[in-house]
Amino acid sequence: MPLADPQRAGEQFRRLIEIMARLRGPDGCPWDRRQTFDSLKPYLLEETYEALDAVDRRDWTALAEELGDLLLEVAFFSQVAAEQDLFNVEDALRAINEKLIRRHPHVFGDAVASTPEEVKQRWDQIKADERRERGREGAGLLDSVPRALPALVEASQISSRVAAVGFDWHNADEVLEKLNEELAELASARRAASRELLEEEIGDLLFTLVNLARFLGVDPEQALRRTNAKFRRRFAWLEERLREQGRSPAEATLEEMEALWQQAKQD
Repeated sequence: MPLADPQRAGEQFRRLIEIMARLRGPDGCPWDRRQTFDSLKPYLLEETYEALDAVDRRDWTALAEELGDLLLEVAFFSQVAAEQDLFNVEDALRAINEKLIRRHPHVFGDAVASTPEEVKQRWDQIKADERRERGREGAGLLDSVPRALPALVEASQISSRVAAVGFDWHNADEVLEKLNEELAELASARRAASRELLEEEIGDLLFTLVNLARFLGVDPEQALRRTNAKFRRRFAWLEERLREQGRSPAEATLEEMEALWQQAKQD
């Protein structure tokens, strides 16, 4: 398939903006007119995860549709902002265009960055410079990591930020040692029978796993999503085999389900 023509893509985006303005207008849709920044937040998150699911399933037709839904959220938020004289979609587009050019001086300027690692290092430095220019030089390193992120994503961003300034293990073997240490502490917490301590140790274990994933070049969020999808497939296979026998999982023994599970792994 040929690359999108910028002019035609621009026309389609303009059409989306026009449709959104009509929906929010006096003679538009009552539901759309009632929405606010806060009421739209769950839809933005939902559309993001549906796009990720389409990627995981390698369903490119669905992905095109889900990306369109994400663009709708961009148009929706921008329309609400414009109505309150905060900003409009042009400001959002201008901001990202300027940011991309500013943070890629090795492409749009005279800087040199030959490897992805050099690009990342320069990107982080430019972001730090931007914070200083905005008067945020004294802000903490982790202040820009949103607390509202899913915990796994937040942990990944935290570990990456502190690693960038040298607060890190030297290699993956050291992280594995830390993982074993956390497992021992979890076993100790189980003996203590303290729910609060168990929660803390489980959190420490998960955080260490996130760091291990980073050292191994694995996205922990994507890794867990793939495992969730794999479990869904195998359990659905197990349910189907039981259904053929006229039974449900609740009517089967653990041993029977384990035997089917092992078969599902081979299917």
